[in-house]
Amino acid sequence: MRILNRAVYVGPSLYAHFPVIRLELDLGALEAWPTGKLGAAFVDGLVAALPGLADHGCSYREPGGFIRRMREGEGTWLGHVLEHVAIELQNVAGEDVTFGKTRSISEDRPGVYSVVYEYAQKEEGIAAGDLGLKLMNSLLPADLRTPGSVPDDWQWDEARDDFIRYAQRRALGPSTASLVRAAEERDIPWLRLNQQSLIQFGHGKYQQRIQATVTGKTPYIAVELASDKEETNKILGSLGLPVPRQELVSSNTEALKAARKLGGPVVLKPYNGNHGRGITINITDDDDIRAAFESAREHSRSVIVETFVGGDDHRLLVINGELVAATKRTPGHVVGDGKRTIAALVEHVNQDPRRGVGHEKVLTRLELDAQAQMMMERVDYSADSVPKQDEIVYLRSTANLSTGGTATDVTDIIHPDNRDMAVRAVRAIGLDVGGVDFISTNIAESYKTIGGGICEVNAAPGFRMHVAPSEGTPRDAAGPVIDMLFPPGTPARVPIAAITGTNGKTTTARMLAHIAKMAGYTPGLTTTDGVYIDGQRTVEGDMTGPVSARMVLSDPHIDIAVLETARGGLLRAGMGVPEVDVGAVLNVQSDHLGLKGIDTLEQLAQIKRIVVEVAKECAVLNADDPNVLKMSAYTDAKTICYVTMNPSHGLVREHIRAGGRACALEAGVNGHMITLYDKGGHIPLMWTHLIPATLEGRALHNVQNAMVAAAMAFSLGIKLDAIRQGLRTFDTTFFQVPGRMNVYNEHPFKVLMDYGHNAHAVGVMADLVQRLDVSGRRIVVLAGPGDRRDEDLRAIAGVVAGKFDRYVVRRDDALRGRDGDEVPRIIATELKAQGVNDAAIDIIPDEQLAVDAALRMAVHGDLVLVFADALTRTWKQITKFQPTGEAPRVAARVELPALDTRQDESMFAAMEGVVREERGLVFEREESD
Repeated sequence: MRILNRAVYVGPSLYAHFPVIRLELDLGALEAWPTGKLGAAFVDGLVAALPGLADHGCSYREPGGFIRRMREGEGTWLGHVLEHVAIELQNVAGEDVTFGKTRSISEDRPGVYSVVYEYAQKEEGIAAGDLGLKLMNSLLPADLRTPGSVPDDWQWDEARDDFIRYAQRRALGPSTASLVRAAEERDIPWLRLNQQSLIQFGHGKYQQRIQATVTGKTPYIAVELASDKEETNKILGSLGLPVPRQELVSSNTEALKAARKLGGPVVLKPYNGNHGRGITINITDDDDIRAAFESAREHSRSVIVETFVGGDDHRLLVINGELVAATKRTPGHVVGDGKRTIAALVEHVNQDPRRGVGHEKVLTRLELDAQAQMMMERVDYSADSVPKQDEIVYLRSTANLSTGGTATDVTDIIHPDNRDMAVRAVRAIGLDVGGVDFISTNIAESYKTIGGGICEVNAAPGFRMHVAPSEGTPRDAAGPVIDMLFPPGTPARVPIAAITGTNGKTTTARMLAHIAKMAGYTPGLTTTDGVYIDGQRTVEGDMTGPVSARMVLSDPHIDIAVLETARGGLLRAGMGVPEVDVGAVLNVQSDHLGLKGIDTLEQLAQIKRIVVEVAKECAVLNADDPNVLKMSAYTDAKTICYVTMNPSHGLVREHIRAGGRACALEAGVNGHMITLYDKGGHIPLMWTHLIPATLEGRALHNVQNAMVAAAMAFSLGIKLDAIRQGLRTFDTTFFQVPGRMNVYNEHPFKVLMDYGHNAHAVGVMADLVQRLDVSGRRIVVLAGPGDRRDEDLRAIAGVVAGKFDRYVVRRDDALRGRDGDEVPRIIATELKAQGVNDAAIDIIPDEQLAVDAALRMAVHGDLVLVFADALTRTWKQITKFQPTGEAPRVAARVELPALDTRQDESMFAAMEGVVREERGLVFEREESD
């Protein structure tokens, strides 16, 4: 039993619309051993290790259903068991995850399962799968166990606790998690910006950030003051607030002198510590003072000695000038019964189901460590001592929950004077969120009457004690923080549009971003060639996956996001956002089939429809593509907008008559009009010949792209005039849309460059060339990606056969598993099979040599269509080309023998030598420019 592959999906995917992990699990011989055959020992051992499995309903949809499934009949297979174990392990670590789904992958791969389960944190989810596999192996009979899967000294209890600690180090802390929940309740999106507690709430220019409970609005000087306990004490004291007297010391001698000066019991604490670390209270003995000084010095170079104020420890939480919660904190302790030892009492207390490791649960387990030993020695006790009935033995000197303390909510009984005192203290320091540590014998009575003292003011107060107290009413500590950052009516989201399809994604996305910019927005755009912020490329590369989406939404300048969403990113990691406002699917054509388990158009459509499955406001669908049209049944968007170039489309006509939204191409006296329909309204938008990107309406694929962009812009609420202006000013220059029908007219002949790399895209461009007025010959430079199927490469040849006078066939720089000349030979063979004369075909594998040869054979009046892979290099080659004015000299052409993937080295060396001689002048001139 082993994991063959693992994929982590960060957002909507084929398997769920939320984060999941998918394992490809090979059971091997265990395919013949379902749980029923393994017997009760396996199931009993699993339930003993993870009692929470008893709550899993599985297909029975009731507690105990999963255990029942394992025990009845033949039981269930171990892939299904791993799914539930991985979920339960995360539950044990404090995460609320429930979803899982396990299926056999295919009949030709027996024993191999797709195991999908939800996760909250990536590393934790991965570790849960690994630990679950190890646990299951440990419970198997020795002869069925995977060799080496379980070390000889492996202990489940230790492994479980290690996992919990590992998970908690990576999970959000209780305070940060409560803020995230409060944001989700208010429909405010959030992003985790690091592995700690830095969180972004909201998108783009509306974002606000927090680090734990410090907000982006918290003044830096206030945080510095709160960290300076001495200065805080002085400021509060100068305002007449109750504070203990204190001295700052840096040596044992100074500490003893300060204690004598202050008189009575004292407290020693680090100058700038936190979380109660290094604090020792209520001491008078010189030896205790020396020990306390050394303890404090472990956390700070300087140490504060202050007068001890007797009473209970209270945390008073103030947010945005109001007291939100008050909690009494009690240090970790045990209560004697006259029978059990302190060690036995600690074990009993830790059996409380509310106690766990770290922040796993409401309370933290008690530990008999060095600090507990010191506390016991003060009262002449050890772990083996038996305290008297009802005697309280403290194991900590401070009341922090993280060290086993308990919290009791006292918000309802705090005296108004104490309430006002806390608010004044936090305001005096300048914090928007602050926690006042206040000592009082009775919080219900005024400090003015019974005394008390402020120990310190915390700039990053924990919320755990307030949102989940041991006793009393839980308080919403996080909600007021979010309401402070996002007052009612304040925007938190930017409009998000996502575009997918086999062809046209980049052009449509760029069109939409351009329209948005014309409308006054600052768009963030992700495309196959980079990330653009307000039209400027900030990151180069194929940026159509979840990483780039996150990058755009994190940018503090943007106020609209346009996300080109490609098949590869969806298959690899899912979408980068849980939902979009407008989602569009342009088409589903044969490309990338046979890769990553996607073998049919229907499967490809299932991938691409994810974009409209998560659309909230509008799903824009190409009604002229049957596979796209079917997606209308899978979206929950409030509105569906159909796009059609067929004015007689029956379904779209009925949709319009029912008041639905659509974008249609209508014929008129002056040409073709892009027309919008919505709620019974008829809105003529623009003549296609006025859109530069359509080459006066001849480039029908860009007419369709413009229609989709217009429909999306309209659905995003962009005004019609801005849509018209955007389309009117969008062209297909290399700098606007590199590799998308770029036209160069500065040679005696015309050159078109395009990135088309599948039969549909290549065919669209070939048809466009037929519609253009060309007085001379039509020449094409043709290729196909090496990782496509042979039939895909032949299809590329099929859509251009007979439409050009000359064919220069090449390969991409990246062979993608093919031999050097294999791709061009497959294409050339198909061209010949389709009736193209062998004399019209030149095989020149190298892209630069192939482009140069095509440019050199072109003369006045010709049109050269170049399907390019290295876009910038090829465009530079086209624009820098210097026609010689001589009769064209064609590069050495290879006679086409029967298809053979073995490369004839001498033949190609000779051929490339001739071509390199031909292109030498070009690059010599380029270097001299």
